[in-house]
Amino acid sequence: MEKDIGPEQFPINEHYFGLVNFGNTCYCNSVLQALYFCRPFRENVLAYKAQQRKKENLLTCLADLFHSIATQKKKVGVIPPKKFISRLRKENDLFDNYMQQDAHEFLNYLLNTVADILQEEKRQEKQNGRLKGGEADDDDDDGPEPTWVHDIFQGTLTNETRCLNCETVSSKDEDFLDLSVDVEQNTSITHCLRDFSNTETLCSEYKYYCEMCCSKQEAQKRMRVKKLPMILALHLKRFKYMEQLHRYTKLSYRVVFPLELRLFNTSGDAVNLDRMYDLAAVVVHCGSGLRALQTPADDSPAPEGTLGPVRCRTDVELLSGPHVQNLNPTAASPRRSWPQNRAALPSPSDKRIHRGVSARVHLSLQGGPRLTRPVTRRLCLVCPWSDRVSVTLRRG
Repeated sequence: MEKDIGPEQFPINEHYFGLVNFGNTCYCNSVLQALYFCRPFRENVLAYKAQQRKKENLLTCLADLFHSIATQKKKVGVIPPKKFISRLRKENDLFDNYMQQDAHEFLNYLLNTVADILQEEKRQEKQNGRLKGGEADDDDDDGPEPTWVHDIFQGTLTNETRCLNCETVSSKDEDFLDLSVDVEQNTSITHCLRDFSNTETLCSEYKYYCEMCCSKQEAQKRMRVKKLPMILALHLKRFKYMEQLHRYTKLSYRVVFPLELRLFNTSGDAVNLDRMYDLAAVVVHCGSGLRALQTPADDSPAPEGTLGPVRCRTDVELLSGPHVQNLNPTAASPRRSWPQNRAALPSPSDKRIHRGVSARVHLSLQGGPRLTRPVTRRLCLVCPWSDRVSVTLRRG
């Protein structure tokens, strides 16, 4: 694959390795690929590996996997994340089956688990008096100390509520590792974020209890971003519960992804208001149901200046238009059943919509068989039959 793509496309000291799919681990592999090419996250995981921890946990297994990729002699290849998957299934029954899981749920679980491990180890160090200088810190903290996971992904929301009777404004801060936003027809990420912070009126049975008025009053409520995270993770809520059908259904809406994003829904006391985010990774949930294939939107190696499995600004000229787009599937598109342990072969209609996505590169990175057809460099960032997309935006 390195010969086909060309050695000039591979930055020095960077490796592009696919992860073998063990039948139902597309959701996991996709998130791990995105996190590996998130440099702050990868550097901290590799630093954790260097500490030579003895007790095995999910973080040590992740560190071993990242270290294995980073120390490979070859530039490209495939690695089976056997140890990590085995540990994941031992620690959480949700992932201990042969069903496809949700990438967003896995991302949340992984980040929170890593943070919990780091906080517990810090607590143990305090108890054992192994802090710097050999002295234990006996102060009672209000809560666990933030970790490098929080430094990278955590932001803060401000929930502002204004009583329409006395005009008193109350606010409450809430930390987040990712933002879940609703989607509508023919919309964009920017529009989704704007809707996220739209003012909502609380009335009728949803009236707000005002402490100044000592009674329930009509009020206006809105969410604003108070602290912008270093890396912003967005989750598009593409599943909606339909009461008439008594089940969840997909929202196959077209959503436009800008390559650069600036948040405008910030609070008045927010800092770094001019912070720009660059699109770094997209994970797509493919299929018509809640359990389906999940894959990185582009499995090709990325040139210098990007964060890995998803091409960014350097390939703008190869895309059809100024934005990266989530194409809407046609109503006649058949439901796909994906063979285990290999990536799916695109249908003729998929090839047309994807406009030449390299199936050879895709299959190589997924651990499946190689195709012999030529590699095409033109890329489409997301699959046309996607149900759910998680977007990671790197701070510019």
